[in-house]
Amino acid sequence: MRIYLPATWPMLARTVKTGNFEPLGGTAFALTPKLRESYTAGDDEELEYAAMNEAARASLRLLSVEFGLGEDDTPARRVVVSADTDDVTLRPDLDDGAVRVTGPVPVSKIAAVHVDLPEAEHAVREAAGAIDKADLGDMDAEFLVGEAEDHELAWYDGTELPFLVELG
Repeated sequence: MRIYLPATWPMLARTVKTGNFEPLGGTAFALTPKLRESYTAGDDEELEYAAMNEAARASLRLLSVEFGLGEDDTPARRVVVSADTDDVTLRPDLDDGAVRVTGPVPVSKIAAVHVDLPEAEHAVREAAGAIDKADLGDMDAEFLVGEAEDHELAWYDGTELPFLVELG
């Protein structure tokens, strides 16, 4: 199963050092039966994209915590790690596309890494500061999150992870 793991730049750096991606709380997103049911139309590729976008929004939540802890040197970029594994369980109690990953994900299972380009950093920083309010229905905060989501994530092959972190 292809899963989408929300991440931050420091999490990528730890992955390169340890050889494993450690998903926070074991949370990931995937094309689950419940996600498929929640859309009236769309092929698998479009629904996979929806799952990846959920992971990108979760990345904003991770960034919000890091910025709140004073981690100002963390790049304000959403990060999503795509991996292929069957060691997951469905989490319909969390979200339509939420799954729980059992343990760390080895680098060998990482198919791709999706990250914001530098020009998205201002919008991402603003969105990370507003994500909690957006989750609670604040329309102004949702607008800020939408501004970040208007930026497409760049795609890197999983084998490029060490070079990506080095350049970051």
